[in-house]
Amino acid sequence: MKFLLALILAGSLLAQETILLRPGAKPDPSAPTEQADPDPKGGPTARALSKVSQPTLTIYRAPKDKADGTAIIVCPGGGYRQLMIDREGHYVARWLNTIGVTAVVLKYRLPLSGASIPETALRPAMGDVREAAAFIRVALEDAQEAVRVVRANAARWNIKPDAVGMMGFSAGGNLTAMTGMLAPAEARPNLLAVMYAPFPRNLEVPATTPPVFLAAAEDDPRLSPTDHTLRFYMALKQAHVPAEMHIYASGGHGFALLKTPATATRWPETFATWLAALRKK
Repeated sequence: MKFLLALILAGSLLAQETILLRPGAKPDPSAPTEQADPDPKGGPTARALSKVSQPTLTIYRAPKDKADGTAIIVCPGGGYRQLMIDREGHYVARWLNTIGVTAVVLKYRLPLSGASIPETALRPAMGDVREAAAFIRVALEDAQEAVRVVRANAARWNIKPDAVGMMGFSAGGNLTAMTGMLAPAEARPNLLAVMYAPFPRNLEVPATTPPVFLAAAEDDPRLSPTDHTLRFYMALKQAHVPAEMHIYASGGHGFALLKTPATATRWPETFATWLAALRKK
């Protein structure tokens, strides 16, 4: 499949800089070795990482002639078993650069690893918010630390410390939403973009949650947008949190930046419009 804006042709996937999220932390010698897992669909975007024990940040700085100081941390999905690091990470970062955003791809630790783990293992993440937070604790710790690190490097990366957002896809969208709801002020993003994500059954959305952009496809075979995206949107509205939701007629699950006839492929321009309006406030 071809990607929006011919991202593959725009240059290599080498970013400007990759850093350890916790450079002072000693590696766990008993931790499993990180590996790139094959995807049965194949293709240049199918690389998935599992058994992540050393979280990193990969920084894609926006071009100087377009940058306005906004930074967005990108959280790939993969069911908390693996990370779709290219399709929902590096390619998204390259696209964000084209709209003047400095993008930071977060490679976070996973509470689950390996395709043999049953789907029922995800049930704790679908309970109440606190139960879900305990289940994804290592990923949530990494997401919060990512916000702190990006803000600490604001001057170095030419970004504004009060314009640090987070964007996530599928499980990465769940992580994004949980970070926005639960993180303390110094680790809370200033905006959220949550794409085709699952949400706990019992949502407790605090009024401190930052503005949210939501997108999903009505024909998603894995996550009903009515059961997840719409329910989160209604909880945001009840908490008086600014939010915009788009439920597209087609796109399935995992559409990211894939260019297909599906209507969900229009989300990037819609998000760019929403972000531009938010920047002016």
